[in-house]
Amino acid sequence: MAKVKTVKLLSFTLPNKVGQLAAVTELLGKADVSITALRAADAGSNAEFLLAMKNPAKAKKALAPLGVEMKESDALCIEMPNKAGRLQKVAKKLAVAGVNIQSSWATAFTGKTASCLFVTSDDKKAIAALRK
Repeated sequence: MAKVKTVKLLSFTLPNKVGQLAAVTELLGKADVSITALRAADAGSNAEFLLAMKNPAKAKKALAPLGVEMKESDALCIEMPNKAGRLQKVAKKLAVAGVNIQSSWATAFTGKTASCLFVTSDDKKAIAALRK
């Protein structure tokens, strides 16, 4: 049904102005850090960034010139067939297990697989529920 694995996230806030994504990706590119998922959002005078990558320590070092506080956390990456109703099945399994989805984002623009990231109240319980 769905494949699930834990991924590392790095979150930080920058002033909301033109060129911030270009600055972030330039620093990461120069350090050879590959972004596996990205969410950036307007938050008034700030821009909130949430990045998934394989090596958060390397990313933190690369982004140090930004001079901002960075927080590291975990999320679940859930891959499932890109078919109607599959996300509902995943959400239902988590609900039945008593796992709160605190935030999520996904893409399925191309291909047969949808990739969804979930920040949950209990990753271990979520993984167990999804592997049933």
